[in-house]
Amino acid sequence: MKRKKILKITIGFFAILVILVICGGIYLKCFLPNIKVKDLKVEVTKERLERGKYLANHVLVCVDCHSKRDWSKYSGPIVPGTEGMGGEIFDQKMGLPGKYIASNITPYFLASWSDGEIYRAITSGVGKRNNTLFPVMPVGAYGTLDDEDIYCVIAYLRSFPSIKNDIPASKSDFPVNFLINTMAKEGHPSKRPSRQDSLKYGKYITTAAACLDCHTPVDKGNLIMEKAYTGGREFPMEGGETIVSTNITFDKKTGIGEWDKDKFIHVFKSYDIITYVPTKVEKGDLNTLMPWTMYAKMDTADLASIYYYLKSLPPIENNVLKLKSLSR
Repeated sequence: MKRKKILKITIGFFAILVILVICGGIYLKCFLPNIKVKDLKVEVTKERLERGKYLANHVLVCVDCHSKRDWSKYSGPIVPGTEGMGGEIFDQKMGLPGKYIASNITPYFLASWSDGEIYRAITSGVGKRNNTLFPVMPVGAYGTLDDEDIYCVIAYLRSFPSIKNDIPASKSDFPVNFLINTMAKEGHPSKRPSRQDSLKYGKYITTAAACLDCHTPVDKGNLIMEKAYTGGREFPMEGGETIVSTNITFDKKTGIGEWDKDKFIHVFKSYDIITYVPTKVEKGDLNTLMPWTMYAKMDTADLASIYYYLKSLPPIENNVLKLKSLSR
């Protein structure tokens, strides 16, 4: 009798556990994310179009991931005529828990989206179907920007030439396919600081450019914030090479501590497509994910602000090998 009682209790316990797991799965799949669409209609003005073009191409570099890049050339410059068509793949080869494909952000795809839905996608990582977008796009950073800057980007996206390019749905591997809905977070916008406040504005523009995401090492997908901007994040590339982001703190041994403002700006401006011709990458050559030709047209004052902000941070020694491995 005692054995039967123990068996009943055990079966009951596991039954409750199964029910809880099922209910949890239903909650994650059906009730999250719980981020409402903003009632928004962005007025398109000349000023917003100009600001949006600048941000989308040279600061937030939305056009970078949502276009086709020519990886046969250094820094993978954008293939002309593909701007916004989507299709760039981020998958398990890059250490990600699934296959994520950059969406088409031209009017061909976004015509049925409201401005509020686009705003939610950029700032919270939630798609039109209330589906959570895996945060390849740095929505955590974008969600802290000034609403006006996001409105400018939305206005600019509406101005793209429509490109017919149907993108397959992104898919997460188990268990991320269940957990992904917990990743969407409501944005917390801030006001863009005055350019005269170089440190606050520098932090703002550095956040907008998402420098933190690439130049900070990760552990199980999470940024190691005590090593912020020290580099060391690995990016597997086609051909078997793994490139590693550089230390951009002002450590004099392993970072950019020996650089002055003019050199910092010059490094970016040297990739201006007007004077720079992207070099062909031969087998075994070192390439980079850094979209130099896009950042090259960032305003000089914005680059200077990034320099001053990075210089204000603690210098951290972290000797990074740019190329970790290479299969030929």
